[in-house]
Amino acid sequence: MTTLIDGNRVRASAASDTRYFYFHMALACTAVAFLGFAPTYWLPLASGSFSSSPVVHFHGMLFFAWTLYFALQTWLAASGQIARHRTMGMIGVSLATAMTIFGFLVAVNAMKRSAAIGQTDAGIAFVIVPLSGILFFAVVFILAVAATRQPETHKRLMLLAGISLLDAAVARWFLTFLAPPGPPGPPPVEVTIAPAFVAYLLLVVAIVFDWRTRGRPHPVYIYGGATLIAVKLLNWPISATAAWHSFAGGILALAQ
Repeated sequence: MTTLIDGNRVRASAASDTRYFYFHMALACTAVAFLGFAPTYWLPLASGSFSSSPVVHFHGMLFFAWTLYFALQTWLAASGQIARHRTMGMIGVSLATAMTIFGFLVAVNAMKRSAAIGQTDAGIAFVIVPLSGILFFAVVFILAVAATRQPETHKRLMLLAGISLLDAAVARWFLTFLAPPGPPGPPPVEVTIAPAFVAYLLLVVAIVFDWRTRGRPHPVYIYGGATLIAVKLLNWPISATAAWHSFAGGILALAQ
């Protein structure tokens, strides 16, 4: 009897760990986002030394609000409050829509700033990084919404979407502590690859968790993760093509 009780307790503990895994991952995403932007945004903002356009502030608040929303939603699901989790889903749709819009606006704004200091080509090349990032997030989020009746797929897509946003936060630490001082302007596209791969270590954690709990990684992690990596690696060669400069340059011309 004691053995049976102990076995039930072990299974209950394992089930609880599995249920709260996505909540813990959401908290990790929130921590990475906050700590990543602390040196270049939150601390200067708190000291009154950060000055930028309103669109940048809206962008920052929306994206950080997303990490808090994601943590709340995963906690509601883990604690069994599924009805409330679903009710709050429309907030996520509105928030993701606003993030996509402001992500695009901030990217265009960055191109305009680069052009103003005589680095038009560098700005056009670099804008592929934020534009491809927000496009990936938007597509994965739409797929997650479409898979709400498939919870195993839905929660993994949401986690993939959340992780895909973290490369910018990690890059701030690279720029702050590792990058040598240089002239103002956008960095080369290739320097964004290393910070992105550091952020994607959270995806490795999720894959390992799947391997331990279900014997194999979920297809979302295999195909979605491969696509995320491919997008990041392809940014570099595509950003140097005439086709990209024509496309992004056209957006810049319309914005000026």
